[in-house]
Amino acid sequence: MKIPKDYASYEEIIKGSRFLSELFLISSQAEVREKIKAQKQKYADATHVCHAFICGKNAELMGMSDDGEPGGTAGRPMLDVLKGSGATNLLVTVTRWFGGTLLGTGGLVHAYGSGVKNVLALAEFEELVEKSSFALSCDYQQYQIVKKIFEGFTLYELFEEFGEAVSIKGQLAQSDFDLFKQKIFDSTNGKVEVTNS
Repeated sequence: MKIPKDYASYEEIIKGSRFLSELFLISSQAEVREKIKAQKQKYADATHVCHAFICGKNAELMGMSDDGEPGGTAGRPMLDVLKGSGATNLLVTVTRWFGGTLLGTGGLVHAYGSGVKNVLALAEFEELVEKSSFALSCDYQQYQIVKKIFEGFTLYELFEEFGEAVSIKGQLAQSDFDLFKQKIFDSTNGKVEVTNS
């Protein structure tokens, strides 16, 4: 499974109607609700703010809304595209400003589906990694040993604080946690212990 790295947007005009597709990284249904509410407030002048989302490490949570468009013409085609993308933890909203020309059901299905395809094409993705948080504290001599061990792992959100001792917090892949902990313990002769923070 992959997840989006960042926000992306795509805009097009179809028969006078403006369609703005926006992709957001999300981690829960509660976040989806907040984002939809914010989008509707932000685009209060829009005719529709339709959405589809997929969430969870196995893409087990999903949802959609036509937001007043004829049933099955917006949310369903949007969700179908997301389901085929192999991605999770993402929400796509397509905001429409009506331009005076009716698109018909086929036109709407195409407009909303292609809006999602186009915004996905612009987005950058990375592999979903289940992460564990860690913390450790060491003296300056041990810090040199610890830094060398860090080079053998992919660490995220690393934070180092230098005082009388060095306090380090960060994240790494859950699957690497035990090995990481053991290597630091062994290399410092048991003086530095990694805790799950």
